[in-house]
Amino acid sequence: MVFVSKDLQLVRTFKKCLGIKTKISLKKSGFSPNKSYHFVQFGDVALYRFFSKVGITPAKSKTIGALKIPNRLFFDFLRGSFDGDGSFYSYWDKRWASSFLFYLSFISASLDHIKWLQEKIKNLAGLHGHAGKKMYDNSAYQLKYAKTEARVLIKKMYHSTNVPKLERKYKKVYAVLAIDNDHARVL
Repeated sequence: MVFVSKDLQLVRTFKKCLGIKTKISLKKSGFSPNKSYHFVQFGDVALYRFFSKVGITPAKSKTIGALKIPNRLFFDFLRGSFDGDGSFYSYWDKRWASSFLFYLSFISASLDHIKWLQEKIKNLAGLHGHAGKKMYDNSAYQLKYAKTEARVLIKKMYHSTNVPKLERKYKKVYAVLAIDNDHARVL
């Protein structure tokens, strides 16, 4: 099995969670020769079988659909999805002077996976979100949650301060929440 990411901390967290001792290596991108990615390669038949059993197969990007994730672990899984293929952004809306907006989103090349995520989140948290194509290149699908629903998901994904997480995304999310809280106090 191979785990690849441009984010070294994500690869380190993956190794730590699975107790993998293999060294982290670098490989050049086939599409952009000046970009390198961190990867760890290891063999684990039991883990491979588990991934296959829950629905994660090789070359999963466009074929992944519903996964068999137990409800009690779903928001931990969702945090990992956010760390790997999610985004979080905020901005002041110029149309309304005091309007600060932020969005939490999940990206996948598979519409089936996005629809499954949306339905699972709706069933477990009562949130709806908005699913559609990414706006800037139309090569992937996006499931997006605006401010109020994003807050609920954030609380569920980061249910404890010591959960495995990508620190840079965690810090970004909580910096934005602090701005929003300060802004709300002023109003």
